[in-house]
Order: sequence, then structure tokens, then C-alpha cells
Amino acid sequence: MTAITPQHAVPHRDAAPRARSLLVLAVLVGANFVVGALGSLATRTAVDGWYADAEKVPWNPPPWVFGPAWSLLYVLMGVAAWLVWRRAGWSGARGALSLYVVQLALNAAWTPVFFAGRHIWVALAIIVALLGLVVATIVAFRRHSRVAAWLLVPYAAWLAFATSLNLGIGLLN
Repeated sequence: MTAITPQHAVPHRDAAPRARSLLVLAVLVGANFVVGALGSLATRTAVDGWYADAEKVPWNPPPWVFGPAWSLLYVLMGVAAWLVWRRAGWSGARGALSLYVVQLALNAAWTPVFFAGRHIWVALAIIVALLGLVVATIVAFRRHSRVAAWLLVPYAAWLAFATSLNLGIGLLN
């Protein structure tokens, strides 16, 4: 007679895919925070330098708002990309995830151009293109996951707000 092993004693079959899935989530969220960390290096001298002295629009928030706002957005962005990857995989969502990578690269480019380079009008062109790419990413993500698309909406809204700040600084200075 053979002993019957209870199901819970057998290693879970999905343990490896679950571990891989969590690793992909960590990489996607982590990549966003790397972009943010690189951006913060570009802002160090500018925030207390020329940016502090620049004329700003009345709706410009205090500097302390930006860190928490971007931290939340980076998490939402990473989770959104992960949901798309989880639903369709890299090959099944190649177009959507490629848009995501390109917008992330533009996101990374804006901060040093604006803060370190003080190229306000070039930065405005970058952020307008970035906003367009994020809207395209939302549309592409929606084909794979409505939740993922909605998770990018606060990012698009923040970028629209940031675009108004960029434009205001350009016009006022």
C-alpha cells in the first residue's frame, strides 16, 4: 500500500514562476527608481541655485512635494508594466512595453536637460513628447490590462501639471 501525500506537503508547482514574476516586478519598479535617482543627481545644485531663484507660476508646489509624488508614480508605473508583462509576456506585449521603455528614457532625459542644463525650452519639447508617449502607452497597456492603463493615468496627469510648470518657468524667466 502506498502512502498518500497531502497536497500541502508537495512543493507548489508555481513557486518558480511566482518567484520570477516577483523578480520582474522588482526590476520594473527598481528601474523607475534608478531613473528617479539619476534625476535627483541632476537637481542637487539647481534646486538651491537657479531654480530656487527662478520666477514660478502661482500653482508651483513647494519642493518637498516632488519626491513623494514621484515615488508614488514610479511604483504605479512599475506595477502597470508588470501587469502587462504578466498578462502577455515580453513577446506578447512587445509594442506596449517598448513604448514604456521609450517614455522612461524621455523621463530620464528631462531632468538633466531642465535642471542641470537649464535648457527650459528643450525640456518643454521633451516633456510634451513624454506626455504624448505616456498617453500612447496607456492606450497600448489598455489592450492588455485595464488596471495597468488606469495606473498610468496619475502619471499622465502629473506630467500635464509638470508641463504647465515647465512652460510657466520658460515664459517667466
